[in-house]
Amino acid sequence: MERWRSQSKAKRVEIYNRWSMYSLTVFVPVSMLLMGVQQLHKESAHIAVVALVTTVLLNSALSVPLVRAALAAHSGRGPRPTKLLFVHAAAAQLGIWLTLLLAPHHAGKPPIGTTTIVVFQLLVWVVAPTIALRPLLMALWSAPMLVLTVPPLAIACESVAMAVGTVVGSMIGLVFCAASCRCSAWVVKAAWELDRAQEDRARLAVAEERLRFSRDLHDVLGRNLTTMALKAELAVQLARRGRPEAADQMVEVQRIAQESHREVREVVRGYRTADLAAEVAGARSVLRAAGIDCAVDLGPDPAALPPLVQSVLGWVVREAATNVLRHSEATLVSVRLSGDGERTVLELVNDGLRAEPADHTPGSGLAGLRERLAAHGGELSCDRGDRFTLRAALPLSRTTAPARVEELV
Repeated sequence: MERWRSQSKAKRVEIYNRWSMYSLTVFVPVSMLLMGVQQLHKESAHIAVVALVTTVLLNSALSVPLVRAALAAHSGRGPRPTKLLFVHAAAAQLGIWLTLLLAPHHAGKPPIGTTTIVVFQLLVWVVAPTIALRPLLMALWSAPMLVLTVPPLAIACESVAMAVGTVVGSMIGLVFCAASCRCSAWVVKAAWELDRAQEDRARLAVAEERLRFSRDLHDVLGRNLTTMALKAELAVQLARRGRPEAADQMVEVQRIAQESHREVREVVRGYRTADLAAEVAGARSVLRAAGIDCAVDLGPDPAALPPLVQSVLGWVVREAATNVLRHSEATLVSVRLSGDGERTVLELVNDGLRAEPADHTPGSGLAGLRERLAAHGGELSCDRGDRFTLRAALPLSRTTAPARVEELV
């Protein structure tokens, strides 16, 4: 169960549909064969029974890796299994003809159960090519198989009416089986495309934040650096002419450089120590860009909290949003802020909990948050129930001042 929950939603959809096809390509024909083995054993030679059973089992066994490879090819995650398709078609033809030739005959006709086994072998064969091939190519692929199978199948029937009913019923069954398998493959493909789209949205959201930060830096530094370059060039020209104004220009360059340094610190301070409301708004924007709803309840006035408390809790929001994008399949994230005057509690809940595999190595993000909160007398806890709950508690009276951001620039 834990292994199932650790899989992504797209992987679960594929596993479910793949095993549904396995039940058709393996369990059904094997069950039909076992039902007819007793009659074949009584009326046929042992070598005929062994040959027929071996061929049908081989055909079903080949369908397992073929269905897996066909689904991967249909969803764009692997090449088309052409060689395996040819081998599977040859095995299906061998099984069908052995069934018709080795089955006990009465008055030149095989028993009714023989035609049933042949039809089910056709159903087994049609599953994988329907998934791996496009409709037109599938029609061309099916023509030789039907030409080689349908006439002897009709001849094996006891009457014309039975032959017509068997052939028509077989064709209808093949069409419905092919359509069902094609629809299942489409569902698997759509699930993987949605999974990739969600990853792309998350990457785009992160890229958008990086672009915003780079745009701020460009706006701050672009004009000042251009001005500094022009004034430095002017100072060089004045110095070559022996003009005393060159020193004034270099003093101006120094002033602009100091001003640029100060503005860069302001940009970094705004990025690293934004208030809680700004961090929540940014996280909500990023999550919604990734297709995740976000419900926020920050109480009456989050701006009334001390700046340091807002900064520390802002880091919690930022790390929690990153973890949701990277490690969960959430569709809804809720953010709730509460307090009693002595301490503030920030709670973030997401409904996309994914079970951790046995070899999972914990990351450093939550450990870093726990250390950051502990430095100010706070604590961080995680609850992995039906939902993942991250709870950060921070006292208002024991919070100490952080290091100056300027020292980090």
